Amino acid sequence: MSGTRSCDVAILGSGPGGHSAAIEAARAGARVILIERDSRIGGECVHRGTIPSKTLHERAQAILRSGGVPAGERVPIDALMRRKDEVVAQNEELVAAQVDSAGAEVLFGHGRFVAPRVLEVRSPGKPSLRIEAKHVVIATGSRPRKPLDLPIDHEHVLDSDSVLAMNWLPASITVFGGGVIASEFASIFAALGCRVSWIDRSARPLGFLDAEIVDCFLSNFVQSGGTWHGGRQVASVRWDGLSRVITQLDDGTTIESEQGLVALGRVANVERLGLAAAGLATNARGNIEVDAQLRTQVDGIYAVGDVIGPPALAASSMEQGRRAVRHMLGLPTASNVDATPSGIYALPEMACVGIDEAAAKARLGSAVVGVANFRDLARGRINGVRDGKLKLVADPLGRKLLGAQIVGEGATELVHVAQMALVGGLDVDAFVENVFNFPTFAEAYRSAALAILAARPASLRASA
Repeated sequence: MSGTRSCDVAILGSGPGGHSAAIEAARAGARVILIERDSRIGGECVHRGTIPSKTLHERAQAILRSGGVPAGERVPIDALMRRKDEVVAQNEELVAAQVDSAGAEVLFGHGRFVAPRVLEVRSPGKPSLRIEAKHVVIATGSRPRKPLDLPIDHEHVLDSDSVLAMNWLPASITVFGGGVIASEFASIFAALGCRVSWIDRSARPLGFLDAEIVDCFLSNFVQSGGTWHGGRQVASVRWDGLSRVITQLDDGTTIESEQGLVALGRVANVERLGLAAAGLATNARGNIEVDAQLRTQVDGIYAVGDVIGPPALAASSMEQGRRAVRHMLGLPTASNVDATPSGIYALPEMACVGIDEAAAKARLGSAVVGVANFRDLARGRINGVRDGKLKLVADPLGRKLLGAQIVGEGATELVHVAQMALVGGLDVDAFVENVFNFPTFAEAYRSAALAILAARPASLRASA
């Protein structure tokens, strides 16, 4: 027989958006029930996404720092996977401890709507449970997209989940896709000594990023031995039944590799939620639509993270979970959404915050830009850095900071300096008038700012 429970906030999913919402609500004194369909807390981020892939990134980065993989040698995959598993377990424990410390209750089972703000939770071997909530947060995340024309079998042709369970490192791999996940894995495999063939229909990967930054990243990928097949359509992909994945491109090119990796985006996990019973439906892209406060069209139901679409980043999902809860509980929700940074953990790393040069010119007609190359910095010469750059974008007068884009070692850390400058409303001059440690990559901010000052209109340069 089913039982019935009531709470202030019920949350579906324990990934970044879900556990952030649970902690925020519980600390505000709300009665919180966090429902996780998996047997472990943490969601895709901890078990199959951000944490394991970034752990592999760090190991590959360490290999590059030590001189790379010698020709003809392979990196032992078992050591990489053991380290990945250790970090995943540590982060699972951390999330569980944070949620428990905040006072939120966790239920493991499949939750679905049976009415607006009423959920049914089913767990193997247990009677179903009815949850009646004042507010519901949908944070069920996403899963890899599986195109019908690509034969993903999780053995020869992998997706971004099954690649994290591989038990051998191929000598060659073909990567399909031009987004964040494809970029990260293509560069990581190249750093691990694999021969990487990377294919996408777009001429350049990461089309949403500043072209100058992407070009630098792509140049590094090619220098590491990778091959980029941009602007190409895949005609067919097949396993030859013996030892090779055979890919045929629209221009007649044939690519052979030991394995393939399909990284063509992700789809929201919404099919088993019973959205219709809640009065909800998805849009044409399969996402749940929300307003600026993360509210769905149904009163009391919010959605955060991958289920609502881009940017679909762990950091943005956490902030969305926090803001959704603060709004539903009537708490202040001040947040500078425009200063949310993005980080891509490829090799080299890329990061951005604010708007780029193209967006600034489209919005304001022109922009003043300053670029600092890492190889020109003392730290860059010490570290033997060949590439990498930091780009600052300012308004047409060269004063107001509009954004920053970075490619190179430590980019995902360095971007937070620009983030705080944007939040604080600082002008470009602040990077010149304040002191940076020497030698550091952070000095790139001063160098880029000096380039902007030099490019200002003559009348402003005279008064600076």
